[in-house]
Amino acid sequence: MRKVIISKRASNKLAKLLEYLEKEWSLKVKNDFIEKLDKAVTQIRKYPKSAEESKAKSGLRKYVVTNQTTVFYRFDSKSVKIVTLFDNRMDPEKLKNEL
Repeated sequence: MRKVIISKRASNKLAKLLEYLEKEWSLKVKNDFIEKLDKAVTQIRKYPKSAEESKAKSGLRKYVVTNQTTVFYRFDSKSVKIVTLFDNRMDPEKLKNEL
């Protein structure tokens, strides 16, 4: 199975998101999100072509984890690199700056 690599940007955004979920919602909401993200990463590792290709940048794919959060990644035969997590409620133009 492919190795998962998380970019520094994705790692920072994930940390902020988890902090926000616990602070503003609850530990349960945070843990539910972590479970959904874990399932998404497992799916991506096994079937990296199953997610839609991104129109924002060539070579990227996007996996919608929740209505609010999408993971953008690229892959090769040995690894999957998570490039960023994006809040779907934000202006899509901001995504271009992150990719």
